[in-house]
Amino acid sequence: MAETSTEPVGLWLGIQAGAFLGLYFGFSLALVSALTSPEELLRIVYLITFFPMVGGILLGPFLARRERPAASAIPPIQRTMESLDGMDEGQGKWRILSHVRSDGRTVRIDLHDSSRVEQILDITTPLADEFPVRYMVGRGVGGSRQPELRAKVLSILDQQFPKTRQSRYTSAIEISPELPERLRNQRKKINMLLAIFLPIATFLGWLEMK
Repeated sequence: MAETSTEPVGLWLGIQAGAFLGLYFGFSLALVSALTSPEELLRIVYLITFFPMVGGILLGPFLARRERPAASAIPPIQRTMESLDGMDEGQGKWRILSHVRSDGRTVRIDLHDSSRVEQILDITTPLADEFPVRYMVGRGVGGSRQPELRAKVLSILDQQFPKTRQSRYTSAIEISPELPERLRNQRKKINMLLAIFLPIATFLGWLEMK
């Protein structure tokens, strides 16, 4: 498979990510403050509001330089609908307009009511190299709708994708793009730094408030 093109995360998303990390840190300290000194309401509010701002300002420019897979000029939902053109089975059965949805990046395809599940998978699984595709397949238990659907879809997807690209939910199976090695290493490095830094910073903040 060709190397996935990448682009910088960007300053705005970097600021949001930094603010989220600051919110985690501030909320952790605010929780400690609420348990130890519940009467200090102003301190609790200060902790929740101050650290997200600091995190966004200090970490935003650093996180903005991180890379992510480049987004296509054509929205994922449009790509998917164009690929599935001609697969409608009529009113009350499987149709693109009623069974395909998107949150902007991840495309959700409900496979219920379709008599051509294999064909839909053949058409849409190549798209998972560019953006996440989530197949709605139900829980796969006796009382669920089309209980055989989940096992059928899983058997097909297991032959095409490693477990590392699959995310299995209660009623869905999601296939994600395979990240380039440098992005996987970048993600591991950031996760390791967060796993080390945030607990230490939270502990030091708790000691400071004692």
